Amino acid sequence: MDIVSWLVLGLVTGVVAKVLLPGRDPGGLVGTTLIGIVGAFVGGWLSATYLDRPVERDFYDPALWVSAVGGSLVLLIAYRLFFGHSRPPR
Repeated sequence: MDIVSWLVLGLVTGVVAKVLLPGRDPGGLVGTTLIGIVGAFVGGWLSATYLDRPVERDFYDPALWVSAVGGSLVLLIAYRLFFGHSRPPR
């Protein structure tokens, strides 16, 4: 996959993770995209390591999207555990 595909994957999966776990997290669009991109790597690693199902490099593979959303959720939960549940309101 090329860079644009990773950015689209990261943005979409980061948004899905934030919709599934609502809260006031910092970062905005850039933070959401980074959570999604790193979450895609984490999800792919978790899928290959624990589920014995390596993720294909095809952008339209449903397993890629599911593992990316799962990895983004794991990353968002870990962030909230280490740095608090949400940022203070303004």
